[in-house]
Amino acid sequence: MEEVPQGCPGTSSAQAGRGASCQGCPNQRLCASGAGAAPDPAIEEIKEKMKTVKHKILVLSGKGGVGKSTFSAHLAHGLAEDENTQVALLDIDICGPSIPKIMGLEGEQVHQSGSGWSPVFVEDNLGVMSVGFLLSSPDDAVIWRGPKKNGMIKQFLRDVDWGEVDYLIVDTPPGTSDEHLSAVQYLSAAHLDGAVIITTPQEVSLQDVRKEINFCHKVKVPIIGVVENMSVFVCPKCKKESQIFPPTTGGAEVMCQDLKIPLLGKVPLDPHIGG
Repeated sequence: MEEVPQGCPGTSSAQAGRGASCQGCPNQRLCASGAGAAPDPAIEEIKEKMKTVKHKILVLSGKGGVGKSTFSAHLAHGLAEDENTQVALLDIDICGPSIPKIMGLEGEQVHQSGSGWSPVFVEDNLGVMSVGFLLSSPDDAVIWRGPKKNGMIKQFLRDVDWGEVDYLIVDTPPGTSDEHLSAVQYLSAAHLDGAVIITTPQEVSLQDVRKEINFCHKVKVPIIGVVENMSVFVCPKCKKESQIFPPTTGGAEVMCQDLKIPLLGKVPLDPHIGG
């Protein structure tokens, strides 16, 4: 059964398909026309397409700048260390696509074949797709409303020829908005394994991460666990540890204990990681 997004007025409401929360929903047009019960046909198409993808993992964060894309890239590279494991990295941060830069793929272009768009390959077993490959310049601004973002995500999931893939890592923008609802709605029917949530230790980041965790609970996305990024800084010269982002409320560790979700690990602030 398809999950109802937060704030959905319901198919029988006069606001069906017209409310603010309907913007970007795959079923918006159908609800607005009174056909509310009929789902977006892309949901079934994506379910069929994703049969060749064993595991699907969202990488989420409440706040921007916590290293979510960097973590997504390292996770993809780490999984691809096993040459028998086929990995795909999908960047659905439509307005701020940083994966092409992080993966060293700036200037690459997407090619189309009879079976759909072909990902850009870093290694034989690591393919990447991002809206960044569709821009004429890395400095181009993507100024799109929710429905157009939703359409782009639909295209990535339905029209990219991912092939036989062991892990699909989906790098998302910060927040709990259009892109997240679209990804969840389109992937839920195709069995979404869950989400890895990235935070930094300070309360201003944890505050937004709690919202992200609440989002996952509401849309029924399993939480694989939390990663605390930029946990400590180790000086490369004197080896002294410094807390650049002090965990004034106990950091991710205490938050995970309170919310009874797994803490997967802590990643230091290290020039080698961001470089």
